[in-house]
Amino acid sequence: MSIGELMPLIIVGLILIAVIILFTFIPVALWISALAAGVHVNIFTLVGMRLRRVVPNRVISPLIKAHKAGLNVNTNQLESHYLAGGNVDRVVNALIAAQRANIELSFERCAAIDLAGRDVLEAVQMSVNPKVIETPFIAGIAMDGIEVKAKARITVRANIDRLVGGAGEETIIARVGEGIVSTIGSSDSHSKVLENPDRISHNVLSKGLDAGTAFEILSIDIADIDIGKNIGAILQTDQAEADKNIAQAKAEERRAMAVAQEQEMVAKVQEMRAKVVEAEADVPLALAEALRSGNMGVMDYMNYKNINADTDMRDTIGKLSKDQNEEEE
Repeated sequence: MSIGELMPLIIVGLILIAVIILFTFIPVALWISALAAGVHVNIFTLVGMRLRRVVPNRVISPLIKAHKAGLNVNTNQLESHYLAGGNVDRVVNALIAAQRANIELSFERCAAIDLAGRDVLEAVQMSVNPKVIETPFIAGIAMDGIEVKAKARITVRANIDRLVGGAGEETIIARVGEGIVSTIGSSDSHSKVLENPDRISHNVLSKGLDAGTAFEILSIDIADIDIGKNIGAILQTDQAEADKNIAQAKAEERRAMAVAQEQEMVAKVQEMRAKVVEAEADVPLALAEALRSGNMGVMDYMNYKNINADTDMRDTIGKLSKDQNEEEE
């Protein structure tokens, strides 16, 4: 085939490639859908979205939905929210839900709530249909020392005006738990808490626990209440055990001191006996010296020996009499 015969085929191929590129880069189908829905969007606006790295379907589809719902939003608002990292579809759904529920909510407010990380659609739905938050068992101790456990159900409604910067569910649960513990702790006995569990909900609800939060507390209901341990008795038992251990430690300290003092006295007795033995050892030397120096005669020495013998005999007789008396008893 000659070049002249191939030229028409080449031209047709180039036209097909150009059309494919055109329909790929320019969302013509989306543009036609917008026109069919009554939303007038310039084709060059869609091309500009491609150049700004905006997915046209993420903006035009919510725009069609908002137009059908009668919302006054435009392409620039939705595109700027998309570029800011927001969820355009969720914002439009929230605006539609707010309009149907007669809740005053502007696009700027809704976009700010979405960019703050809150689920704005869930907040609008919660404003219409309140949410129930259930707390875990919260334990408090009455004045009589009995532990009381209570579980509460908190009915809350989203406060859209405080949704940006307001505290979440964890703060509500913590504040309600604090109020339950305070109410139980101020009761004279656990029986009063069991008789009037609604007293807990009334006291907690009257404290305005939703201040500074993203919710409005509608009601606090005690779902379950139970009796725990006798903390007062346990504390008294522990205190008595501690006092006993302290007394035993002090008694052991006194016993150790007495034993040490006894040993010290035994050592002193042994020391004195050693001195006595040492003194008795000097007696024969003194006698010998007295004999040599003439201060003592032989008869004097014999009389001294007789006295010692009499003394030993009396000691022996005394021990025998003592032993006989013990055996008779």
